[in-house]
Amino acid sequence: MGTPVAKSQPLSIESPTAKPEELIASPFFEDLVVAAKHTSLTEDLALAILRRRDLQATVLESIGRNSSVIKYRKVLLGVVEHQRTPRHVSLPLLRHLFTLELMQVALTPSVLAEVKHVAEEVLVGKLETLSLGERIALARQGSGKVAGALLVNAERAVIEAALQNPRMTEASLVRALGRPGVPTALLDLLVGHPKWSLRREIQIGILRRPEADDSLVLKVAARLPKPAIHEVLRQFKLSSNRRRLLERTLLRT
Repeated sequence: MGTPVAKSQPLSIESPTAKPEELIASPFFEDLVVAAKHTSLTEDLALAILRRRDLQATVLESIGRNSSVIKYRKVLLGVVEHQRTPRHVSLPLLRHLFTLELMQVALTPSVLAEVKHVAEEVLVGKLETLSLGERIALARQGSGKVAGALLVNAERAVIEAALQNPRMTEASLVRALGRPGVPTALLDLLVGHPKWSLRREIQIGILRRPEADDSLVLKVAARLPKPAIHEVLRQFKLSSNRRRLLERTLLRT
């Protein structure tokens, strides 16, 4: 008996009525594209396609535009997170993700940097519409950018959660201290924080804030050497009351 002869053309051409599972098993790339577009494609079959390592952008785009399967959360997330999904497909789909799904996209190492960035932007843009529980979850577990945006939240519980976030950075805190209308809860929590209260840029940032009351200013100033306080007085525009308070602290030391 001779060896079987390999098919010379895609199954979708030989058998236009082939089922998606038959098309997925075909060695032809063209059949995989047809399967991805198929109106009878199921969630399980779509996920099976997404698990393949040989996917090309055309297949991912076809799944992303297939209304029969893109409605499923796992498929939607799988298309958005895939490295080979074209930007013009993945970026619009981000708008259909839930809050925690967006957080997952922003934190997944394999997701493209541009997609992560847009996911963070979408999250930051919808912060004011989220429940307190969602904001606390994002503050505690989200990316550094999202947690940093939540530092100016009025609720103390949200700010506390953001300061517990392992992705929080000194740069994010300094940026928050430079924004208008800094919550007094942030200043209070920073002054009492075992890590951030010792950082020089944060200390100076607190001294510059008009929202900081005299007791907070005195606590921060007590941790600074005289030259640093002199530098603050020389470099920054302060209220007359704040300036006198800092000058008095210099006389006491």
